[in-house]
Amino acid sequence: MAPGSKDRRTFLKQLSVGILSMTALSALGKTLSGNPSKSDKMPVLFVGHGTPMNAIEDNEFSRAWQKEAKGLPKPKAILCISAHWETNGSCVTAMAQPRTLHDFWGFPPNLCEKRYPAPGAPEWATTTRETIKRTRVEPDAEWGLDHGTWVPLCRMFPEATVPVFQLSLDRTKPDGRYHYVLARELAPLRDRGLLIVGSGNMVHNLGLMEWTDKPFDWAEEFDAKLKSLILKRDHEALCRYEDLGPASRLAIPTNEHYLPMLYTLALQGKDETPSFFAEKVTFGSISMRGFKIG
Repeated sequence: MAPGSKDRRTFLKQLSVGILSMTALSALGKTLSGNPSKSDKMPVLFVGHGTPMNAIEDNEFSRAWQKEAKGLPKPKAILCISAHWETNGSCVTAMAQPRTLHDFWGFPPNLCEKRYPAPGAPEWATTTRETIKRTRVEPDAEWGLDHGTWVPLCRMFPEATVPVFQLSLDRTKPDGRYHYVLARELAPLRDRGLLIVGSGNMVHNLGLMEWTDKPFDWAEEFDAKLKSLILKRDHEALCRYEDLGPASRLAIPTNEHYLPMLYTLALQGKDETPSFFAEKVTFGSISMRGFKIG
């Protein structure tokens, strides 16, 4: 053996151990800093939440939500954009224990007594505020989880162990494209394990609602038109929903139930195709259509 061979072997062994240690430390650092991995990326959902009774009734909609949830990876937290939280400016719930809001009336006591005790997500709320650059997002400690959020989530995640928080709809910004562009800024959060859920109804006219399963022709046709535009990825037309013909004024008399769908569509990746669930118009003028992207 040539002189110095043992020393060289020792040196190389120490060098390789050092490199491995540096690699391990680097991986640990990425984990602690929240850098995403491919396995973290979550799908994004739109849920037509309909009547609050879907929280306690066993029906085709509650079963569809349960079935869809079984195929989802477990999220680190859930961010919901609900039709039922409108504010002047943008807000995000930032409390540790959000209350269950019963923001409805005329329903049976067992529904009004139901609670969804999911923890809040203050750290994720801070991250969301830092991620959105288009506008200032204020932390909120008063709201909680309204029925647009907890009604579908209590069927999809009944254990209530996943942290949940909400992003409000800015009522001072009626333009659909404003909300679509804002929502695109949330895309990096999908890569970090956040499940983003838009909750509303694509067709929603309570003034014309009837207690029947039979849809109005215009409601069913407009729901089908929206589905077609979603499949064509014509997001521009969907943002300009007022230009989709006379039925748009019947289907979307006010836009708070429609806008959450745009938040979901804005997060569609280049190679992602929507898959639909709970495809039905009920009560004459309420579309229960939901879809998943990713």
